[in-house]
Amino acid sequence: MTESNAQSSLFPTYGRYPVALVKGRGSWLWDDQGNKYLDFMCGLAVTNLGHVPPKVKDALVKQLDELWHVSNLFHIPNQEAAARLLTDNSHAEAVFFCNSGAEANEAAIKLARRYHQKVLGTGRYEVITFTKSFHGRTLATLTATGQEKVKEGFAPLPEGFVTVPLHDVPALEAAISGNTAAVMLEMVQAEGGVHPVDPAFLQTVVELCDKHGLLLIVDEIQTGMGRTGKLFAFEHYGIQPDIFTLAKGLGSGFPVGAMLAKGKLAEAFGAGSHGSTFGGTPIAAAVVKATVETIVGDNVPARAAEAGDYLREQLRGKLGGNPFVKEVRGKGLLIGIECAGPVGDLVTEARSRGLLVVTAGPDVIRLLPNLLVTHEEIDQAVGILSGVLEGQAAAAK
Repeated sequence: MTESNAQSSLFPTYGRYPVALVKGRGSWLWDDQGNKYLDFMCGLAVTNLGHVPPKVKDALVKQLDELWHVSNLFHIPNQEAAARLLTDNSHAEAVFFCNSGAEANEAAIKLARRYHQKVLGTGRYEVITFTKSFHGRTLATLTATGQEKVKEGFAPLPEGFVTVPLHDVPALEAAISGNTAAVMLEMVQAEGGVHPVDPAFLQTVVELCDKHGLLLIVDEIQTGMGRTGKLFAFEHYGIQPDIFTLAKGLGSGFPVGAMLAKGKLAEAFGAGSHGSTFGGTPIAAAVVKATVETIVGDNVPARAAEAGDYLREQLRGKLGGNPFVKEVRGKGLLIGIECAGPVGDLVTEARSRGLLVVTAGPDVIRLLPNLLVTHEEIDQAVGILSGVLEGQAAAAK
């Protein structure tokens, strides 16, 4: 079993569940006591191809026998190949590899500022973001995040960020000034309650960016790599952001992130302007290449779209009459169940019944199964959730 917080040598930065997971295959996990769990968390939208996907495992094992690390002062063939896969399957023309979503968003913020200051000469530096957003935990990205709880105790925060309510056009227009460099947002606010952006509002954002010469940054850390039923969530809306960021599902569980941009921005990131010791190492690049090849080659986003439709249909059918359930929403296999009260205890109860889910704020249960999840696995998960939520409704009477 795991050590208690009193015994652990780790900082107590996580409220850890009393479970130690030691094995995973596909949609299933096992703990060190032999208990089996149906995984509808996926390490927070990371293991999009399930646990230990065969093609990615083979690529990783092969690379481990060849070369682990050199430096980005040398050409890394698989890094070039992985970047080409991403640009060939998007409108982006340049890729920067790093190690996490926060680093990818940090790179996006730096690129937006540097493009305005070094290429356009405007001197602009401010980035507009939205309430309930989540962009990371570095000082810059937590400042960009529209949730006060992640900022507590870290003052003074860096300047250059303005946060306005999502879907509030007048507030957005009022926030734009001569210092504004970019607007940054998620297509689905996953950590903020699983709220998809309204298409009409997003179109207004695009128009305002065009009108005022602003860059549009889309944070695809949780929504990218097929999660919403498209390879990238912005494809649902028919837009082409200037910059977008990836991590989580990009590496099938291996830590990697990427910042992608239109070709016009490449000039801003010349030699020495930005870097990462471990960004795009031979190991990371091999994993990304195999992951993207699998997602694209096996048409995984379409499978996620179909499975997501089925999951929402089953949830609405089973939970439609439950007075504790307010709404089922989301895109693809990023789904939120909004409830009439706190759901923390319900997540614990689901785990005791063999299902792993996570919250998205105090009143929302978030479902993040892998993108190859079967209908049978969905039925099993919905059955467990239905039982948990029926019990909660009965207890509330």
